[in-house]
Amino acid sequence: MQTITPVILCGGSGTRLWPRSRAVKPKPFLPLVGDYTLFEETLRRASDRALFAAPVIVTGRAHLPHVEEQLSFAPDATVIVEPAAKNTAAAIALAALRLPADQVMLVCPSDHYIGRPTAFVEAAQTAARLARGGWLVAFGIAATAPETGFGYIRRGDAIGVDSAESGGFQVDRFVEKPDLERAMQFLAEGTYAWNGGIFAFRAGDFLKELGAHRPAILAAVTEAVAKGVAEGHRFHPDAAAFASTESDSIDYAVMEKTTRSAVVPADMAWSDIGNWHALHDARPQDDLGNTIVGRAELIDCREVMVETDGPRVSVIGLEGVIVVVDGDEILVTSTAGVQKVGKLHGAAHQ
Repeated sequence: MQTITPVILCGGSGTRLWPRSRAVKPKPFLPLVGDYTLFEETLRRASDRALFAAPVIVTGRAHLPHVEEQLSFAPDATVIVEPAAKNTAAAIALAALRLPADQVMLVCPSDHYIGRPTAFVEAAQTAARLARGGWLVAFGIAATAPETGFGYIRRGDAIGVDSAESGGFQVDRFVEKPDLERAMQFLAEGTYAWNGGIFAFRAGDFLKELGAHRPAILAAVTEAVAKGVAEGHRFHPDAAAFASTESDSIDYAVMEKTTRSAVVPADMAWSDIGNWHALHDARPQDDLGNTIVGRAELIDCREVMVETDGPRVSVIGLEGVIVVVDGDEILVTSTAGVQKVGKLHGAAHQ
């Protein structure tokens, strides 16, 4: 059976998890849930070489040392070093142009948490079957709450119910981040799922759709790859050619425009760990919903999270509060305020 090539996208600075996540060492490279970093766990989920080929990692030069330090689950990986950050459409095109046209790519962010990795593998195999039939497949993450911070996918008709393609649906439409009222309607209707940014398609099919809908991106990335230089397991696209690439996401550039978009349901305890509240939810909690990392004591507290890398933290009589101590920086926020952490002066100038 043809294996699936994981394409791991490593970018961003994770400012909403400041002060733990900083530009010098952002979210993917931190052990936020369990013993391994989010990046290591991403590689670990796709480490069965009977199912998955050696991964292709796309990252910037600033993150390259962290990537290469954390390849224990994928020592056979290749690394494409982006000369500049140009969003996901161009990053995925870099990987697609380095693979055979019929190779199935499984595009994964490097900084997500998946509590049920077996369900992830099952969804990946279903998505790969659809991809081999010419579909461009998104993972539809089972929505468990009316989240307003995620995009949504509404599923349409089932695909190949009586064939090997069973398990997927045509995409009825992609929906931008809704307000709370619409998010509640989506949850009640039951045909909507979160768009988690995980995709599967054949390299050639993705490039064909990119060329049809965003030809300038494809042309610039093709030139950057043609003029690029291989250096051991690293590949360096041509910086001058890549600089002219337009910045756009895979959602806008391809997935919302193609007539071959499909969605595979994935109930896999997923979280994008997009803020401190999401991280709190992903960690084991006591009977009162509290979670502690480091030296701390809580009295009469509910739904409190404390993370400290040194000083002892004591909290009494609070509910829905997050306290983070990292070196000489201290963050105290309500769970309602976590979305604003990235606006802090310290996070913006990390």
